[in-house]
Amino acid sequence: MENTEEKARSACSTFSAVQNCFIDVMFTFDPVTILVSIVIILLLAMLYSKQKHKNFPPGPRPLPIIGNLHILDSAGPHKTIVELSKKYGPVVTIHMGLTKVVFLCGYDTIKDALLNHGDEFANRPKLPIFSKTTKDNGVIFSNGESWKAMRRFTLSTLRDYGMGRKDIEDKINEEAKFLVKAIRDCKGQPFDNLTLINAAVANIIISIVLGHRFNYDEPTILNLMNLINENIRLMGSPLVQLYNIFPTLIDLLPGPHRKVFENAKKMLDFITKTFMKKKKDLDVNDMRNLIDAYLVKQQEGKSEANQYFHNENLTALVADLFVAGMETTTTTLRWGMLLMIKHPEIQKKVQKEIERVIGTAQPQAEHRKEMPYTDAVIHEIQRVGDIVPEGAPHETTRDITFKGHFIPKGTAVFPLLYSALTDEAYFEKPHEFYPEHFLDAQGHFKKVEAFIPFSIGKRSCAGETLAKMELFLFFTSLLQNFTFQAPLGTEVDLTPARSSTHGPKPHMICAISRS
Repeated sequence: MENTEEKARSACSTFSAVQNCFIDVMFTFDPVTILVSIVIILLLAMLYSKQKHKNFPPGPRPLPIIGNLHILDSAGPHKTIVELSKKYGPVVTIHMGLTKVVFLCGYDTIKDALLNHGDEFANRPKLPIFSKTTKDNGVIFSNGESWKAMRRFTLSTLRDYGMGRKDIEDKINEEAKFLVKAIRDCKGQPFDNLTLINAAVANIIISIVLGHRFNYDEPTILNLMNLINENIRLMGSPLVQLYNIFPTLIDLLPGPHRKVFENAKKMLDFITKTFMKKKKDLDVNDMRNLIDAYLVKQQEGKSEANQYFHNENLTALVADLFVAGMETTTTTLRWGMLLMIKHPEIQKKVQKEIERVIGTAQPQAEHRKEMPYTDAVIHEIQRVGDIVPEGAPHETTRDITFKGHFIPKGTAVFPLLYSALTDEAYFEKPHEFYPEHFLDAQGHFKKVEAFIPFSIGKRSCAGETLAKMELFLFFTSLLQNFTFQAPLGTEVDLTPARSSTHGPKPHMICAISRS
């Protein structure tokens, strides 16, 4: 069996090499060469399609070159895969071009993979779009000992600078006051909440990483947010998604991928300049933020510091924290406002609970345990918002037999979070906004095991504790001070925008002051 597996892997490697050669000759513009190449690549594609590992997870039959790309709903591929899982089972193979990708569907399957077989699914695949920008450094798309070192450092440093403690709670509450004031200044008139919400959330991670906050109209934070938001939007475009499948070909074409690289370079340059300035003023006895802590780590002289705590890793790590720390919480809060407008009766119930428990005082994290309905609403916003429906990609670290299927080392595996968050075995009304999913018969808050918006296992979100506190404090502060409504003559559109994350389309809202 091992010889068979090795031959199949060898065939895959050979085929990929021929594919790259084919792409190169396509641009020689020699008709005869192009015709011969097409014939060769089609024959090899047919041969490759027959080189299957025994018991490899099932899936729809692929076409040459494009695989199964033609059957995926470009606006919601996660929905296509859930439908396919009804035919092929909870472990489904989809051919992304010439690459086999495995999708895990349903909470029980995802849990089994990421918790019970966490080591085997612990890697990230090398995605060309990120390999070109961060060279696989940082904490999100790194692997091996470098990833372990960056994750340990990130978790310990976030804790040191207040994650989950009163220090960071005070920062969030201070920022919530700035946000409330900025929204109040709109005086009930329609406004796009993206910039204000984004800036407030961004200031929390910026204060941890850089040690200070920005006013919402300062060019530095506006530019940083613009670079990140534009890249998140562009990453959802078909051509950028194809870049990860056919990088050699797409690299030769004009298109949004070039803007992604341009924006990424600007952000990385900004981060590099920032930490170089901090390096000049570094006081090892007075570390004020994450960058200071990293720079001190560099000076320890230990083998780990010399090997992993280099400047490129710092730049990529800070970029990862900026993107992850800004995007998911911002998008969740924006979904929250829209859903409160869509369901005014739920908005009123949240406000009544806020009045009963908090009154006009500043919301505190400790209030959460006394506010089961508000807690349930926030959880339901996260579930329905489903910011990363496909989940972040994993990669097998070694050959594994999982659920009766053989998955070879180096296979990209996506835990389809959408399938867990809409799992009918755990959620009574999976496709409706129904806060009662998180309430028992007595109205007490109840946990639901399949609620995994931050994923689970070794690669779960490092900032989960911070995000939960931000969501509660920002959301309650906003509902305490405002009633949200749609502008006169408009209706709430819950159709997500085309983007790399599952966020709302651009929209206007009105915030009516309650005081």
